[in-house]
Amino acid sequence: MKYAYIGTYPPRECGIGTFTSNLLTYMDCCDQARERANEGFVVAMNDRTEGYEYPPEVRLTVRQEHQRDYIKAAEFINISGADICILEHEFGIFGGEDGIYILPLLHRLEIPFIVTLHTILKEPSYTQKAVLQQICGMASRIIVMSKRAVSFLNKIYHVPKNKIALIEHGVPDLQFSQELSKKEFNLENKKVLLTFGLISRNKGIETAINALPKVVRKHPDLLYLVIGKTHPNVIKIAGEEYRYYLRRLVKELDLENNVLFLNEFINQNDLFKYLSAADIYVTPYLNEAQITSGTLSYAVGVGTAVLSTPYWHAQELLDEGRGRLFDFNNSKELSDILLELLDKPEVLRELRKKAYDYGRKIIWPKIGREYIAVTETVLEEKPEVVVKKEITIDPLILPPFSLVHIKRLTDDTGIIQHAKFGIPNLKDGYCLDDNGRALLMALMTYKEKKESLALDLMPIYLSYIHYMQNKDGTFRNFLSFNRTFLDEVGSEDSFGRAVWALGYLLCYPPNDAYFQVGKMIFLNAAPNFENLKTIRGIANTMIGISYYLKANPTDEIMLETLIKLSTKLIDQYNLEKYKNWEWFESILTYDNGVLPLSLFHVYEIINDHKILETATKTMDFLSKVTIKDGYLSPIGNEKWYKKGRQRAIFAQQPIEALTMVLMFHQAYLVTKNKEYLDKLFTSFMWFLGENDLRMTLYDFETEGCCDGIERYGINRNQGAESSLAYLISHLTVLQAYEHYHTYIQLTCL
Repeated sequence: MKYAYIGTYPPRECGIGTFTSNLLTYMDCCDQARERANEGFVVAMNDRTEGYEYPPEVRLTVRQEHQRDYIKAAEFINISGADICILEHEFGIFGGEDGIYILPLLHRLEIPFIVTLHTILKEPSYTQKAVLQQICGMASRIIVMSKRAVSFLNKIYHVPKNKIALIEHGVPDLQFSQELSKKEFNLENKKVLLTFGLISRNKGIETAINALPKVVRKHPDLLYLVIGKTHPNVIKIAGEEYRYYLRRLVKELDLENNVLFLNEFINQNDLFKYLSAADIYVTPYLNEAQITSGTLSYAVGVGTAVLSTPYWHAQELLDEGRGRLFDFNNSKELSDILLELLDKPEVLRELRKKAYDYGRKIIWPKIGREYIAVTETVLEEKPEVVVKKEITIDPLILPPFSLVHIKRLTDDTGIIQHAKFGIPNLKDGYCLDDNGRALLMALMTYKEKKESLALDLMPIYLSYIHYMQNKDGTFRNFLSFNRTFLDEVGSEDSFGRAVWALGYLLCYPPNDAYFQVGKMIFLNAAPNFENLKTIRGIANTMIGISYYLKANPTDEIMLETLIKLSTKLIDQYNLEKYKNWEWFESILTYDNGVLPLSLFHVYEIINDHKILETATKTMDFLSKVTIKDGYLSPIGNEKWYKKGRQRAIFAQQPIEALTMVLMFHQAYLVTKNKEYLDKLFTSFMWFLGENDLRMTLYDFETEGCCDGIERYGINRNQGAESSLAYLISHLTVLQAYEHYHTYIQLTCL
């Protein structure tokens, strides 16, 4: 048979990568032992731009946050001649929210696949549950590594038990002498306590360190080895703060001679030597929510005496005397167990023997044969593989997402307002509107794609907003290139757009520093919220407050403010609506979609059906006026569209397409009506040529967006507003594609 494996892979330093490598090796060895031809290749997940120096079995790589790569990977597997695909699943190794980017790949596979689940959450978020249910629904078989995992899948995720196979985590069949291993690592005459793995606070290493003073007083030859790098996600957020804390703790407890940190990711061979050298292995994790631990399986497989807190995998693997459990955060209990085992070598030997005997049952050659048996059974069943029909949204036709033009427009003050073709026009300086949009775009980009450039740009736009805020919380709007204020108080529109971006920042902060600055500016602006009079200023502000309340749902004062503002908007609608005119004014002008959009956001917060009804009616009216013949034709800025008169066609602005995209996306999120996704993508395609002139506004050369559609053709200037409108729309399309695959199960069940 020919197998296609999807997962991380060495030399990437990742436990799942090691698992994938072992699985491929031992499935191949097992088939060869049975004189059967076998071939395996790997589609490897990359978490960094430069990639890795992979071995030959890696035939294709997928960049974690690049959705196109997943689709190309599906096409590659389909034409590879593979009989079956084996997916190693862990939420964090795939792109998108909770790894949702893997779904388009799986939807497109034309061969059956099985999945090994390395994490199964007892209390998943909505998206986590939906992603896992989608994967399990498509898979021909789901492999888990513990009995509890079977129960979770069945009871929480509603996966039929007949689709689930229990195969324990494999252990390499590596045997080393304890005496020789200790000698190699200069650990002779030491009683060795070992913890291994990526370091983070949830590993509870301080529990083990706090247990040592009482033990080393009686056994001064005890050495606690902590081997492993700090988890890369921890490094991004907090650096080495936890490791420094542990070192300070060691010094405070006078344990410098008894604790040694090895800050490295060691290879499998050396890991097993360290495990062989260890007298006792300890996993002092802080909570029970760990369904699988490869290092725990390795320790048992080698025959090390294992002490562990009672997380799920440990409860099961260390049952029947194969190890000892101590309570979470209970250093005293761990001290007592350590003293007992070190004082009674015969008890320690018995513990090691039981672990070793069990470990022989889960060595990789045996586990490999179990995987082969599962794949053979699946293929004998000849499962029907249904390739999902494409929805309207197709990321393959999107240009590559790029911040090149935005970087070109941005200096150390902010984003330049206008451009001559693709060149910044410094004469026109900066404005709050664009820097608010730019902050929103950068936040969305970092949330969606984790691009470091977006993170670097954020403080520029945030500092501009801060600089333009007056003492009373209002904002100036315009600033010249030489940093001279050009107004005293900006428009309510610009105020609202700044608040929108700040609210989004408070809901999805990339780090605490930006959060604190954003919170300060947002709360300084808050006293002005109820004084707003223009409906677009109100609408933009409502969106910002809605995002704020997602993160701060108990803020009753802000909730009351949101209700008052939404009442103003609805009152305006009730005043102006007439027969076939379902709108807030007697004229359709600019930034029209933001008005229904704001009400859809408010409805998500307060669940008032009167708000939903108004949002839906006005959205439907705007759609009827602007979507025709299968494409978007926004209201032109030449003369707009007065009630009872002809609508303007030209001077169409990108901001109109943007708010339509955002409006349909938010409508879909609160109603789950797929029709809105179709309209969303129709609106987005305005940028790419599905418009009145059938010309693209996106410039593939500069990677910016043109300023609009005029009677004479395309306005080739590429200022901040138009380019930001395109990028925010692009990001929203990607989010919509993710959300569709998250929620599609509701219609499939």
